[in-house]
Amino acid sequence: MKKGLRIVWDKNALKYLRSAIEFIRKDSPQNAEKVKKDIIASVIALTDNPERHPPDKYRTNNDGSFRAFELYKFRIAYFVSNKEIRIIRIRHTRQEPKAF
Repeated sequence: MKKGLRIVWDKNALKYLRSAIEFIRKDSPQNAEKVKKDIIASVIALTDNPERHPPDKYRTNNDGSFRAFELYKFRIAYFVSNKEIRIIRIRHTRQEPKAF
């Protein structure tokens, strides 16, 4: 098990998270902050156990390095290497999954 890896956010994943939080904030500032806080906390928790979530079922030719989890109807996909955990994609679960 790889512990203590640093977290790196892909620019597009961070951009999507910010726009999703702003969209939620229009209806409920409190919910927006809760979703943001909980997603960030879940991502930070990956440093203790990056393999806590199953391999990403939508990733083709996945050797287990690509993993994903869902929280508040958002699907967070990440890549685990020897040096870092890279958050590569955040999408709402109602969107069509993209093969990547």
